Amino acid sequence: MADWTTADDLARSVQRRWNDGTLLAAYAAQKTFPRISLSIRGPRVSEIGSRLEDVRRWREALVRASAGGAAYELVEGPVGGRIAGRNSIPNRAVIGTYDQAWRLLRVQAEVTAFAEVLTRTRNEAVELVDWVGSHPMRALRAAQSWPQLLAAYGWLRSSSARGACLRQISAPGVDTKFVERHHAILADLLVAGGAPTSPVEGSPGGIGTFAQRFGLRVPERLVHCRFDAEFAGMPRELSEGSFRLAELARVRVGVRAVVIVENLQTFQAWPVPPEGVVIWGAGYLAPRLSRLPWAREAPRVVYSGDLDSHGFAILNGVRAGIRRTESLAMDRETLLAHRERWGQEPAPTAARLPHLTSAEAALYTDLVEDTYGVRVRLEQERLDWAHVEELIESAGLSSIA
Repeated sequence: MADWTTADDLARSVQRRWNDGTLLAAYAAQKTFPRISLSIRGPRVSEIGSRLEDVRRWREALVRASAGGAAYELVEGPVGGRIAGRNSIPNRAVIGTYDQAWRLLRVQAEVTAFAEVLTRTRNEAVELVDWVGSHPMRALRAAQSWPQLLAAYGWLRSSSARGACLRQISAPGVDTKFVERHHAILADLLVAGGAPTSPVEGSPGGIGTFAQRFGLRVPERLVHCRFDAEFAGMPRELSEGSFRLAELARVRVGVRAVVIVENLQTFQAWPVPPEGVVIWGAGYLAPRLSRLPWAREAPRVVYSGDLDSHGFAILNGVRAGIRRTESLAMDRETLLAHRERWGQEPAPTAARLPHLTSAEAALYTDLVEDTYGVRVRLEQERLDWAHVEELIESAGLSSIA
């Protein structure tokens, strides 16, 4: 009976419409059920006489699985003739109602949960009903947390949220950890509900971006610096510290060189130039450093980051604010000298970077186009330190005495 249609075969034929949300979307929109008629492959005429007992068991299994029409209606048709005799066997199954589809697919519990999501949404946030209907499987996956999601949505849309810290959320059953886990679907709900959004700085993603986008107060990333203790404006006893960017911008200091490096370990090892400062760029925080007046006014600004597509994107961002920024250890010779230390960039960018020099742009293009290999990446902390020291010396950025 391997090639005869079974009830499981019928369910698999309908399953796709469940998996892609088609059936639940139609159900949510209260549309008439899209009648499904499935052909049944049964025994050939020659098999009916020779395998009569198999045919009988096959037919009984289909009838039993139909649950008297609760899962599907069986349509039978005549087969045979003068030699084999006339017989009637199932040749089609018809699913004509939502209840039949739910019974066939054994998803009654899931549909009940989805119906509860719809009802609660109509009662508490009717503006989201269309989103639920358009994204039924996402809503279903979130059904267990739906009351808390709507509570969080309501608070985030309220005046209490504007300028507040996420830790101050006061919605039933909701805390900071809940929002952190569910910020992606909350973002979609807020956009669907027409919540106002704010521009996002830096690289997208994460709870910080979510907070910034929807008007919450974002914990400010501190700027970590190592500086020449003798340069003007800082206490002589200090050589390292972390500062709020806005406050650091108000400090009047005179520096001859600002060096921005990507990696924390490299930041700690990098020598501080005389009357200079070394700043940990920390990824896409680096372009924001152009807000420091004393950095913009410094005679020299140097950026050293990862040799990958995002490293050049960050360099481009720094140079957009401080045009004379130089790059260090981001050249083709450095890349090719460290082949054995290459890795792969997980999610490269191919963005247009108008602020690169011709040499940098050529290397960036090679990386984007996989000239040397697939998604080649040389992280800054993998550079041979003797090589870095040589470049620092050549650039005239040697350590203070």
